[in-house]
Amino acid sequence: MHALKKAAVATATAVLLPLVAVGPALAAPSPNPSPSPKPPARMSTVGGARLGLPGTQVDLAGGAPVLPKELSGRSWIVADAESGDVLAAHNAHWRLAPASTLKMLFADTLLPKFPKTQRHLVSTGELGRLGEGSSLVGIKEKQYYTVHDLWLGVFLRSGNDAVHALAEMNGGVEKTVGEMNARADELQALDTEVVSPDGYDAPGQVSSAYDLTLIARSGMQNADFREYCSTVRTQFPGEEKPGKKRPTFEIQNTNRLLTGADGVAPYKGIAGVKNGTTTHAGSTFTGVAERNGRVLLVTVMNPSSKEPYAVYKEAARLLDWGFAAAGKVRPVGELVPPKSAKTGTAPSTAPSRPGEQRPNVTGEAAEAAVTGTAKAGSGGAGTALGLVGGLAVVLAAAAFLINRRWPAKKGQ
Repeated sequence: MHALKKAAVATATAVLLPLVAVGPALAAPSPNPSPSPKPPARMSTVGGARLGLPGTQVDLAGGAPVLPKELSGRSWIVADAESGDVLAAHNAHWRLAPASTLKMLFADTLLPKFPKTQRHLVSTGELGRLGEGSSLVGIKEKQYYTVHDLWLGVFLRSGNDAVHALAEMNGGVEKTVGEMNARADELQALDTEVVSPDGYDAPGQVSSAYDLTLIARSGMQNADFREYCSTVRTQFPGEEKPGKKRPTFEIQNTNRLLTGADGVAPYKGIAGVKNGTTTHAGSTFTGVAERNGRVLLVTVMNPSSKEPYAVYKEAARLLDWGFAAAGKVRPVGELVPPKSAKTGTAPSTAPSRPGEQRPNVTGEAAEAAVTGTAKAGSGGAGTALGLVGGLAVVLAAAAFLINRRWPAKKGQ
């Protein structure tokens, strides 16, 4: 493990504590506001040289539609999940704070370790390291939860409490962070540095649109991953009391393209994956969708648009463009396979890591604080029920298509 990752693992405990808030004197508007941050002039070239260039990269062939105008994300990518072709990208390797999209890497790393039926007793103090303002599913100390329950909490409610419970099962936060960094290296997600396993803002914790797309592509090969990220709503265990039947309460997925909540139209063919929002990261989203046998992956990071829930709407626009443009654009790069995958082809470029560092961050914040909108109720989820009825078939197809890119090793 390289030096930066060692430092990240060693400081995991400290950075999970709330960071000092900015005082009122510093919060006043500056007469000379800083310009919007710009991507580095040099970025990683994993997946192709053009993906390391700043700005939008697209190669339209005859009859290809132009990219949507309403795109404000600092970084985004749209790719074919089967072939790995990157259809278009914008600052694909810009290392930015990932927020809860990092939970995809957490799941890709830990999901194979524990059977769904295994039970975990949440011990006193186990949840004491949660960052201020963390998203929670509502886990209680001295209560038992199955692994299945905990993963539903991770994927549906983006519960940092569920992440920490699973990390405790795995031997602790530091061990889990180390394994997540090792998994990122295996996937060639080399822009990614993990400090907090739940995606809570932490100094030095970064990923990129390219890496999050690689991670999602890997995760979607796991049947449990596909099940959890596509679940719209479920019942979660409440607090058990002696002599009484354990109650449950409903939780709903926070992926608005899946649920149709808060006025965001559910996306036809959506099958996951994960959204996130923090003060430092802004809004981030990685999604996978299928239409007419084609599976696309899209990631959008930190849109600047004031449009409510812009990250979902920009992702939907990119997916629409990707389905319309498929077969009409020349790829600008590729999603590389994991190091251990036997595909018969080598990655297009040698892996490279830029030396960019991120500034300190503020604590996790509610999504409404970033988007400038108030959270609506969960009634909008009903509009997605008809949509997700056929997701089992879609997800099975997605896994098949992706797995064709990574043949199983002999003997497996």
